[in-house]
Amino acid sequence: MQGVGFRPFIYQLARKNGLTGWVCNTSGDVTMVVEGQQGCIDQFMTELRANPPPQSHIESITEEFEPTGNYPQFEILKSLVKNEEYQLISPDLATCVDCQKEIFDPANRRYRYPFTNCTNCGPRFTIIEDIPYDRSRTTMRHFQMCPECKKEYDDVENRRFHAQPNVCPVCGPRLELTDSKGVPVSVKDVIAASARLISAGKIIAIKGLGGFLLACDATNDKIVRLLRERKQRPDKPLAVMVKNVVEARRICQINRQEEELLNSPAGQIVLLKMKSTSIIASEVAPGLKHLGMMLPYTPLHHLLMNEAMTPLVMTSGNISEEPIAKDNSEALARLGSIADYFVLHNRNIYSRYDDSVVMAEQDSVSIIRRARGQAPYPIKLPFQSRLLLACGADMKNTFCLTRNNHAFISQHIGDMENAETLEHFESTLGQYKKLFRIEPEMIACDLHPDYLSTQWAVNEAKKTNLPLIKVQHHYAHILSCMADNEVLGPVIGIALDGTGYGTDGHIWGSEFMIADYQGYQRKAHLEYLPVPGGNAAINRPYRTAAGYLYSLAGPETLEMDLPCFKDIERTEIAVIRQQIDHKLNSPLTSSCGRLFDAVSALIGVKQRVSYEGQAAMELEEIADENVRDKLYPYNIETCAGIDIIRLKALFLALIADYQKGVPAAVISAIFHNTVVRIICETASKLSRETDIKDVALSGGVFQNRRILNQVSLELKKMNLRPLIHKRTPCNDAGISLGQAAAANMIEGRN
Repeated sequence: MQGVGFRPFIYQLARKNGLTGWVCNTSGDVTMVVEGQQGCIDQFMTELRANPPPQSHIESITEEFEPTGNYPQFEILKSLVKNEEYQLISPDLATCVDCQKEIFDPANRRYRYPFTNCTNCGPRFTIIEDIPYDRSRTTMRHFQMCPECKKEYDDVENRRFHAQPNVCPVCGPRLELTDSKGVPVSVKDVIAASARLISAGKIIAIKGLGGFLLACDATNDKIVRLLRERKQRPDKPLAVMVKNVVEARRICQINRQEEELLNSPAGQIVLLKMKSTSIIASEVAPGLKHLGMMLPYTPLHHLLMNEAMTPLVMTSGNISEEPIAKDNSEALARLGSIADYFVLHNRNIYSRYDDSVVMAEQDSVSIIRRARGQAPYPIKLPFQSRLLLACGADMKNTFCLTRNNHAFISQHIGDMENAETLEHFESTLGQYKKLFRIEPEMIACDLHPDYLSTQWAVNEAKKTNLPLIKVQHHYAHILSCMADNEVLGPVIGIALDGTGYGTDGHIWGSEFMIADYQGYQRKAHLEYLPVPGGNAAINRPYRTAAGYLYSLAGPETLEMDLPCFKDIERTEIAVIRQQIDHKLNSPLTSSCGRLFDAVSALIGVKQRVSYEGQAAMELEEIADENVRDKLYPYNIETCAGIDIIRLKALFLALIADYQKGVPAAVISAIFHNTVVRIICETASKLSRETDIKDVALSGGVFQNRRILNQVSLELKKMNLRPLIHKRTPCNDAGISLGQAAAANMIEGRN
């Protein structure tokens, strides 16, 4: 992998074992020749396999024996460009312990220098313009190393030996503090001044590794609310940065695995359960018990958190739903109405890069957003792939490029709702094609004709005269999970989410399939119910609740004293009835996500939402953890060979509980238990019919901790093997991988 100190490692290992020869970085691999006594070569190979650099990943080693070359010494040769060949590229790495010590050591020449890095840490993917990875092919080429840094760079015993981003205060990038209009503010120490401004209630935009972050005091409700107003993000949770794990434990409950994730070189955001004594402002994560938390992952962050008096909000530098800002001029133009001050620097960012988000469940890690610290490291496929581009979904978009047995999934692109995100998609795609030497021979996309990603794929296929493969959304979910687990199938596939275009023209969202890479059979789903208002109902769950009640239990339910009707004008209720009766803008859906929305609204948890999944998330958060066995009734009917899960009995029992005064927390818990039972009962039936034991779980509903945990445990009790996403998100960010897998096999059959 490029950027992990592999050549310096080989150099030092060869010298240690008394070997001569050379090592060379190429566009396709690392090539080396070692010459010496056989025992020394054997020891070299043993250590190479056993203890490679911490962030490296050896996929294969090919050995050949050739006549001796009588090399006088061991050396690193100049990198070699090989046309059409590629190497893997390291993600950016969080500041290592050694560099942390230096920036806090007054005697060190890098004391308080915010761009300190070495072979083991610092920027990688965000500065690489091309391979092989040399300084001349990065944005660091604009900074000429001073004699001291050049000495480190050339010294085999130094940990900065051949560290391409190596700089110091004499020769490296510099910080600048400006006001919201970009006018420089004269201060002695930019970081100390920024900390004082934050303490005084100001919002600061800080240029980081992959773009700008917006920072403010995370304990001040008034300031966080102001940030939300300016950023146009009314409710969606914000990430928080704390100084270290000790500080994190004062705010959240943290187990061993979560601590490891916080300290990971990926520097990711980890979702943690807040303590009741948390000092974090309620405005940071309204309605939620879990908090996205991260530790400092750059020297600038470490220095700032050392000065700050409180935990800080650290959220993406953008207006809601736009890509993160990465360039100084762009940030000043786009964020000038949000931030009071800017911390700028003159090191260019080549690749736009959000923070990754993860959570720990069932002794494994679930990735919510795959970005900084993870991309562009590829997913290893269980088959050889063509050169292919899969364009992903519209929500949480990523694209996927495949080559050989590698799937290169892009970092988080965002929701394809505007021209800015499409531009981000296109520029990042161009970068990946260049870095990994992939010129696609075919294109894959979603079935949904209104997706911007689908429309782009259709136009691109016409423009390039490439074959276009359209893949059903939930089938792509299942194949993504299979590829993530390197399983060939067949599997029982369970895809639960909010929206996906079905082959029958309806909106799917709770699909039980028998699937492999050659195709799928839809075996069961929730019954179709109307969503009056279509997309408008997604932001107003009370409409979904009304539509479900009216269809399942008749018009009298619309007259009941239920929370979902309390703030609705009777005229809107009449409109909802008309839409359903006359099938006007009232699409039918089997969506599990909409079911969660309806229940959330029905019992008074959330009537309106401002971000995807909000109603379901808040419903999950209130569920009583002690209620594990109670269930609501439901029925299953078989129609034309497909099991239809009927929900009338469930809704009537749920309403009865509400009217009896059963707490919403208990109703939520029973509802969750019932969803788990539906999933496991259906999986068990399909297993008995097919003798398949692998159950692939995918779709955004499996971000629900309670559902994921209980389903996994119950399936194991049934001697079934749950397959969960480990390297890709289960939400729509994983769709592109599944599309690529499907298109490869579909094309292979033609």
